Amino acid sequence: MASAAEQLAANINWSAFSKADELKKRIWFTLGALVIFRLGTYIPLPGIDSDAFQTAFLGQKQGVLDMFNMFSGGAVQRMAVFALNIMPYISASIIIQLLSSVVPSLEAIKKEGEQGRKVLNQYTRYLTVALAMFQAYGIAIGLEGRSGVVADPGILFRISTIVTLTGGTMFLVWLGEQITARGVGNGSSLIIFAGIVARLPQAVVQLFELGRQGSISTGLVLAVIVMVFVVVAFIVFMERAQRRVPITYPRRQVGNKMYEGQSSFLPLKLNTSGVIPPIFASSLLLLPTTVANFAQGSAGGVFTTINALLGRGSALYLILYVSLIVFFAFFYTATVFNPADTADNLKKHGGFVPGVRPGERTAQYIDYILTRVTVLGAGYLALICLLPEWLISYAALPFYFGGTSLLIVVNVTMDTVAQIHGHLQAHQYEGLIRRARLKGRKR
Repeated sequence: MASAAEQLAANINWSAFSKADELKKRIWFTLGALVIFRLGTYIPLPGIDSDAFQTAFLGQKQGVLDMFNMFSGGAVQRMAVFALNIMPYISASIIIQLLSSVVPSLEAIKKEGEQGRKVLNQYTRYLTVALAMFQAYGIAIGLEGRSGVVADPGILFRISTIVTLTGGTMFLVWLGEQITARGVGNGSSLIIFAGIVARLPQAVVQLFELGRQGSISTGLVLAVIVMVFVVVAFIVFMERAQRRVPITYPRRQVGNKMYEGQSSFLPLKLNTSGVIPPIFASSLLLLPTTVANFAQGSAGGVFTTINALLGRGSALYLILYVSLIVFFAFFYTATVFNPADTADNLKKHGGFVPGVRPGERTAQYIDYILTRVTVLGAGYLALICLLPEWLISYAALPFYFGGTSLLIVVNVTMDTVAQIHGHLQAHQYEGLIRRARLKGRKR
């Protein structure tokens, strides 16, 4: 028999959505904030020649700039005020999260609950400013090194670039926090999602145009379309997959009341690390080739060798890419999930895994299962991220399909739909409670 929550979820329809005024306000606020973000990606950085930069950017299209341009929705290609996007904040969040599991003082702050979370968020903002200023300074130096891009190079241009790009990043951080608080979904994730989706129509048009011109066969175009739906379904299935470890709570007495024993489970996600391993692996591998392309005039022999060894589609690139994805998948999972702490919490609350002694044995058992699950998760990430490399190298497709971008789009869509579903359920619960109160007053 279905539970009350399942019955309520089955009854959610468009009529329930039309009555949820609070949810509609949140959705409109989210859409308005994303429109502001998209408008900001068309405001150029002051002091540069846009046409000259477009020409210079085309030479670096296969490097790390192309990945950042994908996340920013084309803002890097136009060198807009939102060129850094929200990536410095994402990097700072990951760094603080990793340090909070390694540094004892930060770990103590993390355990303070809501107050500790506010302190860590403040540290994350400070680190975001530092990273954004460092990256903005590097961009200013790189722009001055390209002839004809900067109208008046010098200290004033560097200062204005640092202030503009850092201010754009912090504005997006604030905008993402407003979406999280007053909109629907995670604000930072939705901003990256909007940047990726904004380039999707251009990629689709380009694909069909190449098919019309005969550059690629019609069969390959149809195969790519079918592959998109298959890969999306596969990602949804793998992201929802989890290994459930059974947990039993014995019967206990609290005061004069006797509580019956309960059976539950500990969910271990197949992909605990999310999209962090592909992002880190892509950044580390594409950074040397980007630097080589910018500096190829000063030491052509060395940088030409780097481009040849680490070029997209080369054997060494693919081997290092898979190795880094697997490494970061295990490293991040070990950082965010501690089997020893989980076993201690179960022991404190009287829970245990059937057939396993509480304490250290339980921690070893959970770690054993988590390791096997992470192997599958790392293999799944490597397979999804290798797919675009094969398409670019062997099928000559001109756009970045799948990989990190598709993982982000699918994950953000699933999270946003889940939040909308939660708001609809809360609205229906409020309606049921209101009706019950009216009936009680009549009686």
